Amino acid sequence: MYSQHGFVNLGKAPKIAGSDIARGKQMNGQSHFINLRLLKGFALSISHTRVPVCTSTQRLLAFLALQDIPRSRAYVAGILWPDVTTSRANANLRSSLWRATRTGHPIIEASPQEMAISKDVSVDLHEAVGRAHRLLDNSRPCDDILNMRTLADLSADLLPEWPDNDWMLIEQEQYHQLRLYALEAMTERLTAARRHGEAVAAGLAAVRAEPLRESAHRVLMKAHLTAGNRGAAMRQYEQCRRVLREELGLEPSPSLRDLLPYRTERPGESRLQPSP
Repeated sequence: MYSQHGFVNLGKAPKIAGSDIARGKQMNGQSHFINLRLLKGFALSISHTRVPVCTSTQRLLAFLALQDIPRSRAYVAGILWPDVTTSRANANLRSSLWRATRTGHPIIEASPQEMAISKDVSVDLHEAVGRAHRLLDNSRPCDDILNMRTLADLSADLLPEWPDNDWMLIEQEQYHQLRLYALEAMTERLTAARRHGEAVAAGLAAVRAEPLRESAHRVLMKAHLTAGNRGAAMRQYEQCRRVLREELGLEPSPSLRDLLPYRTERPGESRLQPSP
């Protein structure tokens, strides 16, 4: 499925996993590993050595990495340079493509009509999306991806410092929402596995990514309560309440309040009351 601009919906898992790409390189007899980082910020590296890339070529590589099919040259030029004439946009595309070839490695596959990111390029975003989908699928076990690498990937947004433009904003928001749900699912899975410290770390990452998201506070409170840390759960509730009041003028939902621990000092006393 695609967005209104024809870009790959990040809710769909990529077809090629990173391990498959690595195996393909070995079968092709290539000794260089090409990695494109789009999370946290742009970086192209070849055999773990970072390669400098000009801004226009960065945009081209990022755009092509977000596709799941080859795109026509005219389409790519029109999306990346919408505010110039067609001839100028095509010239910009040719220049960016030429600069990409100067790396000496096949990072873009191009014909006179079409172009696509090379299958030899491993993209961190693709792997992160695949992991997010696994976490959200309750029918699939995820023990092998409940680790720091997954947490790090889901804690980072897609090219967060890039300037606003229509094609990128849509992709950024899609991945942002996907990673929020995945972080919450990761917190719940870790909580169920009684891996309390890791569950709290994942929950904190979810809250940090979207402080006004009540569901993030909820899974974090549950992680604290499962670990027996009622005071930490109460403090998290108070933080959520304060942020919602200050930013939106709202109170936490009754379902979140229902998670508050009971006061044990006085038998028969009602639930612990939050501070006014």
